[in-house]
Amino acid sequence: MNSPASLSTPATQKSPWEQEGDRLLAQGEFEQATRVFEQWAEAEPENLRSRWFLGMAYLLLAQEEVAQLTWSMAIAEATEADEADEAVMEAALAELASILQREAERQSNGQQWEYVWLLRRHLHELIPDDWQNTLLGIQAAMQSDSLTPDAFPDWGLTEEWADWEIPDDELPLLEETVRQVIQWDGATPEPLVWLEAVLPKLPDPNAVAQWLYDRCVQLQVKLGAPKPATRYAELCLRHFPGYAPIKERLVWLYQDNERYEDALVLAQELLADCKTAYQRLMQNSLLLRGMMLMSDRWQDSLRVLAENTALIEQEVAEFQPDPNLVIEAKLICLPTFFYPYVSDTPEQTRSLQNRLSRLYVENTHCMVAEHFPDYRPFQPNDPIPWSHDKLRIGFLSRCLRQHSVGWLSRWIFQHFDRDRFEFYVYFNQITQLPDFSQRWFAAPATLAQSIEGGFLDIAQKIRQDEIDILMDLDSITSDNGCSILALKPAPIQVTWLGMDATGLPTVDYFLVDSHVVSDAADAYYAETLWRLPQTYLAVDGFEIGVPTVRRDDLGIPADAVIYFSAQTAIKRHPETTRLQMQILKQVPNSYFLLKGPGDARGMQEFFRRIAEEEGVASDRLRFLERDKDEPTHRANLGIADVVLDTFPYNGATTTMETLWLGIPLVTQVGKQFASRNSYTMLRNAGIHTEGIAHTPEAYVEWGVRYGKDATLREAIRDRLRQSRQTAPLWNAQQFTRDMEAAFTQMWQRRKG
Repeated sequence: MNSPASLSTPATQKSPWEQEGDRLLAQGEFEQATRVFEQWAEAEPENLRSRWFLGMAYLLLAQEEVAQLTWSMAIAEATEADEADEAVMEAALAELASILQREAERQSNGQQWEYVWLLRRHLHELIPDDWQNTLLGIQAAMQSDSLTPDAFPDWGLTEEWADWEIPDDELPLLEETVRQVIQWDGATPEPLVWLEAVLPKLPDPNAVAQWLYDRCVQLQVKLGAPKPATRYAELCLRHFPGYAPIKERLVWLYQDNERYEDALVLAQELLADCKTAYQRLMQNSLLLRGMMLMSDRWQDSLRVLAENTALIEQEVAEFQPDPNLVIEAKLICLPTFFYPYVSDTPEQTRSLQNRLSRLYVENTHCMVAEHFPDYRPFQPNDPIPWSHDKLRIGFLSRCLRQHSVGWLSRWIFQHFDRDRFEFYVYFNQITQLPDFSQRWFAAPATLAQSIEGGFLDIAQKIRQDEIDILMDLDSITSDNGCSILALKPAPIQVTWLGMDATGLPTVDYFLVDSHVVSDAADAYYAETLWRLPQTYLAVDGFEIGVPTVRRDDLGIPADAVIYFSAQTAIKRHPETTRLQMQILKQVPNSYFLLKGPGDARGMQEFFRRIAEEEGVASDRLRFLERDKDEPTHRANLGIADVVLDTFPYNGATTTMETLWLGIPLVTQVGKQFASRNSYTMLRNAGIHTEGIAHTPEAYVEWGVRYGKDATLREAIRDRLRQSRQTAPLWNAQQFTRDMEAAFTQMWQRRKG
């Protein structure tokens, strides 16, 4: 029988077993090392050190239970033999800790992070207050590719850290760990309790605030996770209230998370702190965004918009290019964004947009010429320094995913002529491609790249790729996209989809058709309007899911007429809403179903108030939750007898979906691009008169007529269903040929 182990292990030179086993561990031969340590433990059972190494070898073989059993049995035997001398026990456990520490350092040198994390986790059980080991273990966990997000160690990530004293010379280790924790995508849920405890200990608050801010942007913009982004932003604001950018970011996040009242309070605080007209213009615009989403703040919105107009005029009048002045592209994206939602006045809106965009480009070019002289934006008469057998078209967007832009643009990538064109895709600030993006854009493209970073770096990348024509799909919905366009990295630049045109003098063309813009539109666009021969967009169809909304669930009789509208709160203009209530009032046994992004409480109060003023009972309104995905939304759209469009900002993707499902639509046609979208879609779906109103009175007349005339509704349904085989709107292949012809003509014109 073997003798029991003793806690009083004599200090001797390394035995041959230890030397051989240690050599095998260093080579990663853990199984062979285990056999050597087993022989050692069998030969020298009284030597506790052999049991320490044997347990560690089991641990590295991912046999944690066996490792723990090996150690616990050794301790139990030794304790029994030495009658539990506390000092001797501590010395023996310290020896085990030293062995684990040494191996963790060796595995770290070899960047074997899974083993490092495993060793340091068990070392933590021996020495729970060793904060250095805890920090190094956290770093190893984050760097181990084999770990799942749920495996993030909770050991050490507690509020107890608030009481720990860390020497100044060791703070860099804490600071680096904090940086990694903030930036790690695997931190789910976020280790906010630990961060709350350690942030006050860090010596450079500005650096940490910047890390938190960058993490917020990454979560919100690149990863589409506004709720975690909000938690980081709130953490930053609590600890670094003087860090100005985080408060503005938090306003955006509150709005995206539908915390509209919180956003309003914070936006008003920002506005109160403004020192210049430029600052007030930007903060006013952010405040306006929240008000527009709240629906019941319409009069306040008009007041803020009027103030914005005066501030824009002041900014344009006083502006002088300054190479040392950094003007963000949000200057051209945010202040004018809401004008088309409020009024159908393209002469004013385009003038404001064009002048702000020119101001931004002038200052950006001035700054680049001074500080980055090696980069020169393309000029109209510059020779093109490359020649390709195929035209190289670059598509720049942050929305090539399950987004309106993605749903509407995906088909051209299936149909483009690969013998004549190369399609390059630049996923702007998207670091992780969803399956949708991979399937519809990356896979069929000639080359697809996820790009992030500064706009100058991205512009240089596009220039290096020798793009002939750069297609912007986002317009003023993307600050970063506008910054890149301002640097003119391609000889020809075109805006398509997204929204109305950018007004940037560096953009050559705005892709439209003869219906979506009026004959007078050329006069107020900075870009040249390139009218495609039929439609400015087309799709081959939409995926339809399984409906989750039924009439009986909503308490609506089977013979009732259902009007429907699914739009963001920003599009809910009071005058159009009033017209919709007048339609409802004149059509007995009719109901109005409503859904869309925005403040649910504010929108319901907004509609009920106007319904009451127009003499319509509020129980004829039904407010629906947003659907889980687009295919389900489209399936539920089938409950509608008639869809009532918004004005002065029409539906776009929602109109396409309505017509694809064969549902009659009533729209009012205006002068601006945003108020003519549904008009061009109806025309290109083969509907030339029905439901198309050029006055508010005609809008009501068509709404009432559709509601009362079931035969007319059915006739329009039949025509829309038949149009799937004949109409330009549903022929993405022909549309792609038309777009390719436009590219060829643009290129020929540019080359002279």
